[in-house]
Amino acid sequence: MNITTPPEPAWQALYDVAATQEGLFTTRQAAAAGYSPPLLAHHQKAGRIARIRRGIYRLVHFPPGEQEELVTAWLWTEAKGVLSHQTALWLHSLSDVLPGQIHLTLPLTWRHRRFRVPEGLVLHHADVPLEERTWVGAVPVTSTRRTLNDCALAGLSPDLLRQAAKQALGRGLVTKTEMGKVETALKSFGGIRG
Repeated sequence: MNITTPPEPAWQALYDVAATQEGLFTTRQAAAAGYSPPLLAHHQKAGRIARIRRGIYRLVHFPPGEQEELVTAWLWTEAKGVLSHQTALWLHSLSDVLPGQIHLTLPLTWRHRRFRVPEGLVLHHADVPLEERTWVGAVPVTSTRRTLNDCALAGLSPDLLRQAAKQALGRGLVTKTEMGKVETALKSFGGIRG
């Protein structure tokens, strides 16, 4: 009879994971570090960890960070999603967009999953290859080129789209040939330079 025993709880392993995620971790990550749900409940009761959302916790000695809400949303996707659209524009500091909701792109395989979407999240479905991703702080974000083209396809206002495209071109983050969907979306509004 082969019985596998769970690993011994390793606070340093849990800390190392949480440190890269603004102090946050998931129950799955905790389990990999040897922390069962009852042990997590014990540490929560003792005041060492705080429950942020179902399945997501924060080490209490980590003060909430600037990206905590974004990291929480990303962890909710089991680290499979990528921040995108207006949220990515904001993270890339392109245009004056101030997203009121967090935009996440999930893999196409998630399209038919049944789950409760937390309030404040807008979900998109597409497979985003690694070369179209980057990291801004503790979260994965669509690349500048992908972000601009996604926003064009999603119907972002022409003024904000033009502003973002001009800033990206001016900073050398993209070339005009990489923004075919942006050019198409802005064609009837005077183009990118309009």
